[in-house]
Amino acid sequence: MDWTLVIVIVLILVALGFDFTNGFHDAANAIATSVGTKALTMRTALIMAALLNFVGAFLGQEVAKTIQSVVDPGTGPDAFALVGAALAGAIIWNLITWRFGMPSSSSHALIGAVVGSALVVASDVNWSTVWSKVIIPMVTSPFVGMLLAFLLMRVIYLIWRNQDRAATDRGFRRAQVVSAAAMSLGHGLQDAQKTMGVIALVLIAAGYRDEGAEAIPLWVVALCAGAISLGTAFGGQRIMRTLGRRVIDLSPERGFAAETVASSVLYVTAYGIQAPVSTTQVITGSILGAGAEKSVKAVRWNVGVNILWAWVLTLPMAAIVAAGVHVLLLALIGY
Repeated sequence: MDWTLVIVIVLILVALGFDFTNGFHDAANAIATSVGTKALTMRTALIMAALLNFVGAFLGQEVAKTIQSVVDPGTGPDAFALVGAALAGAIIWNLITWRFGMPSSSSHALIGAVVGSALVVASDVNWSTVWSKVIIPMVTSPFVGMLLAFLLMRVIYLIWRNQDRAATDRGFRRAQVVSAAAMSLGHGLQDAQKTMGVIALVLIAAGYRDEGAEAIPLWVVALCAGAISLGTAFGGQRIMRTLGRRVIDLSPERGFAAETVASSVLYVTAYGIQAPVSTTQVITGSILGAGAEKSVKAVRWNVGVNILWAWVLTLPMAAIVAAGVHVLLLALIGY
């Protein structure tokens, strides 16, 4: 029996499991505002998000290549243990934060887990990539979303402030269908690629793929697209309540502003700097900015602080969990 092939298949299935948890964990990010303002029903929003997540996964591979470049896994059993522990750490942290309804970042859970797992065996970590394409975008992207959503909301207010309130709400609810679709497409573009990058690491570890290879195989793209879209279709309600209702009472125009800004940030970071930013952080920052334009008191900052803690803890906690799993795996295989 070709045990290398068996291990590769198992790790790919685990990676797709992470992709599935990413879908139900982060589905809310793309559609919570539209559901919260009643622009879309939850069922319609989930179906739309699932379909566009699938399509979005085929729109680029730049982020996947960034994930692939974070560590040099090597080859053989050590490399398989590294990737397997990283996936386990990311999945466990996703499930913990999903259980408590906290919109943490699946992206940073995965990257933190990869780094934590690599450090156990002193594997080479590309710290320049981690710093320039993970840490800096992680810190800046939610604040960029907050500022731009604030400014866009101010422009919307100045243009529509004297218009009929009911007619304005109807118009922005229709516009939210488009902005929610853009968010769903951007979520698929960003988040499905992260799992593609991990599967690429698995193939490198097995010697099935050269580290310098450019294109991710189409079958990998299709599997990741399917897994994240299925996850989106089956989950999301728990975190949707946090983003859609608890942070701020959203109006249709504020929901539109938040979604429009957040989706723009996702596309710019994916195509412009190949950075795996967090859909969760970007949309949450945008919601806070759109709400703060009305009044600082309109935002429930205590909820925002709890979300901030989830953001801060995700990288180190996922790294710690993955490191623990890696130590356990090494003990089981006799290292």
